[in-house]
Formats: sequence, structure tokens, C-alpha cells
Amino acid sequence: MFVPRFAMFALLIAAPAFAGNALIVPGQRISVAKSALTVQPDSEWNRLSARPGRNAETWTLDGDGLNDLTFYGGIESGKPLFREVSKKDRPLPRVAATMLVTDIPVLLENSYRIALGTATMAIGTVEPASFAGARGVRFTYDFVRQNETLHRRGEARGAIVGGRLYLVTYEAPALHYYDRSVAAARQVADSARL
Repeated sequence: MFVPRFAMFALLIAAPAFAGNALIVPGQRISVAKSALTVQPDSEWNRLSARPGRNAETWTLDGDGLNDLTFYGGIESGKPLFREVSKKDRPLPRVAATMLVTDIPVLLENSYRIALGTATMAIGTVEPASFAGARGVRFTYDFVRQNETLHRRGEARGAIVGGRLYLVTYEAPALHYYDRSVAAARQVADSARL
């Protein structure tokens, strides 16, 4: 009698974590980050249930922290990229409808420094690029998370459309995982449409 109850209890506890993630089927155009932004991946990705912000979602191929493809969909003027950690003591930078595309890398860097406690972060190349059919920006960055020594590399594309920020970031440990999955991440970013 004790074993079946224990087994049922274990299944109930494990179900929400397992059920929260979803496999993204390749070849289908889908909406991301609770927005009008759509993408069409060529390979299977796993959509994580945990969201970094209200209009954001993260996908991975190998597991959270090993390669993360994060979408920020239609972030309104006056809103941050992430959930507030401490609005009073450590307010996050906000999206502004009047931002230039060159302000997007600075917004991401400042958001990481506050929300993730990232002390070491550097923006690399910044160049104009089309994103989701709009004039935007493409940039690279490197960072180390708080209390870690693992060097991570990132690449992002973003645009301001109708006063809202649309952004996709790909990041992974610089050693092995970044190069292993960057082509798949770029394919998804290339497929973005509004």
C-alpha cells in the first residue's frame, strides 16, 4: 500500500517540471514569446517552461545553460527585458520607443549586469542587419555569470518595430557548445517574421 502511494506522489511532483517543457517540431512556423514574432526552426528545440520575462521564452538543444536561444517579443516602451529583481534597490533598464537600434546592445548588457549580476561582460561586433523584416542590429557579446568562471559567448539580433523591442539572443559556453549550435540558432533567427 505504501509503495503505490509513494509512486503516485513522486509522479505528481515530477509531472509539472516535465510537462512544462515542450518539444518544438521542426519545419513549422510558430509564434514565440507571447507575441506576433514567428520563427520556423529546421531542427528540434526544447522550449523551457521557465520564462526570463513576461514576453520572453527560452529554447535549448542540449539543456539550459548549455545553449540558450531566447526570444523577447514586443517588449513595450517602459518595460524591462527581465522580471524585476528589486525594483526599488536595483531597477532594470527599460525599453524606450525612441531607442535607436544601436541602443539595444547597451540595454542587454545593462540588464545582464543588474538581473544576472554579470560583472564581466563585453559587447563585441555591432552591425546593421535585417531582423524579422525590419531594419535592426546584430551584435556579439561575451560574459561570465556571477559566481562562475565559465566563459560564455553570445550573439543577438534585434529591432524596434512599432515602438516595441523584438530581440533574439543565442548564448552558450565558448568552449565547445557555442560553435556546436550556432548554425542552428542562426537559422532560427534568419526565419524570424512579424
